[in-house]
Amino acid sequence: MRQRGPLGARARIPAHRHRQAYGNEDSVGQSLRESDVPREEVFITTKFWPRRQDPVAEAERSLERLGVDHVDLYVVHWPGGGPTWAWPGMERARELGYARSIGVSNFGEAELDSVAATATVMPVVNQVNFNPFAFRRALLDACQRHGVTLEAYSPLGTGTLLADPAVGAIVARVGRTPAQVLLRWCVQRSVPVLSKSTHRDRMAENGRIFDFELTGEELSQLDALDRTGGTGNALESKWW
Repeated sequence: MRQRGPLGARARIPAHRHRQAYGNEDSVGQSLRESDVPREEVFITTKFWPRRQDPVAEAERSLERLGVDHVDLYVVHWPGGGPTWAWPGMERARELGYARSIGVSNFGEAELDSVAATATVMPVVNQVNFNPFAFRRALLDACQRHGVTLEAYSPLGTGTLLADPAVGAIVARVGRTPAQVLLRWCVQRSVPVLSKSTHRDRMAENGRIFDFELTGEELSQLDALDRTGGTGNALESKWW
């Protein structure tokens, strides 16, 4: 494939070239082209893989694979090599129009402070592992202090939290599913969620969380499930 949109005519990208973190940009691009959904109704996020050297060059390759002229959010996947080195390139990608907004993922409080000390444009979002069992209060406070939205991934603990007895007790009282209770906890903590499912019925179920509320007591019961000590860290152990 050749570059298009604002990228101009560029050399053909080898098929073996790394495809950012998840390797799904080609298939997402194909789905976009085959759908009847207007581009302006789709919010596209992709992530810069920090083992590469240049966020701008990788953004160009991502846009080619996606077949679009910009993404809505471009995120540093983790603070590999230090929290600040990639940020000027992220700002440049935004300046060039490759991304409407830029953010980070898996950045702890200290790493976010480092970015804030040098950034011209602050991250709009910090995507981290966040749920009642990983209630990272200090990190949430740090994000709010910097005007960064904390966004929860693994809000269901990749499914491991659904069978917890404490969650089950609340489920029995409110007449909802475990997933709905856990997602509703995030909503009432003003934290947007990234919930994942490959089942259409569960996707629909996960969206039905705006017609009920957890009580203050139920929120406190879920808060008490935290196993991180209210940490400012984004992860208990790093994989990089």
